[in-house]
Amino acid sequence: MFPGGFSAGDEPDGSGKFIATAFRNPKISDAVNRLLKERDGLALGICNGFQALIKLGLVPYGEIVPQTADSPTLAMNNIGRHISKSVYTKVVSNLSPWLRKAELGGVYSIPASHGEGRFVANDEWLSKLLANGQIATQYVDENGNPTMVEQFNPNGSYWAIEGITSPDGRVLGKMAHSERRGTGVAKNITGEQNQLVFESGVAYFKD
Repeated sequence: MFPGGFSAGDEPDGSGKFIATAFRNPKISDAVNRLLKERDGLALGICNGFQALIKLGLVPYGEIVPQTADSPTLAMNNIGRHISKSVYTKVVSNLSPWLRKAELGGVYSIPASHGEGRFVANDEWLSKLLANGQIATQYVDENGNPTMVEQFNPNGSYWAIEGITSPDGRVLGKMAHSERRGTGVAKNITGEQNQLVFESGVAYFKD
């Protein structure tokens, strides 16, 4: 699991670049690819971890590969600064084992905290991700509709995309912090906050 956090500061390509550089070591890269291709393993990246997955190619390609000029990426928020707020995210695909216990079509209130969370891709990639079921979650308004309105999609992600997966779903990258929850956390925020991401991951290995 690639966590979020400011291990290299919230600079352009900060922690994501830092993590990705380490994981491009041939021995580590080979081990990760074997985990996913030969051992039926899972990988998850949240916030800066999502940035690392994108830079490594683990999403959307499903393996560690070089990025190309047209590869999807995560860019600076439209507002040009860090945002920290709860967002509504909707599960629009259950391709990923990480979301099997989440309600398909369910809307969850999840904390978001990032400076570079705007998902960017060309039309060809967006259509491909949609057709493959690789768009896992989207930013939505209070009625559950994907939106580009800043209040609900604070970074301006294309097609309101909050999370994507690898082609087989076993790698999930998302911006909002599904791990930031607990009995005393965000008690003033309404809506379901438990996306059951980690419970789903555990169930995958038990089944």
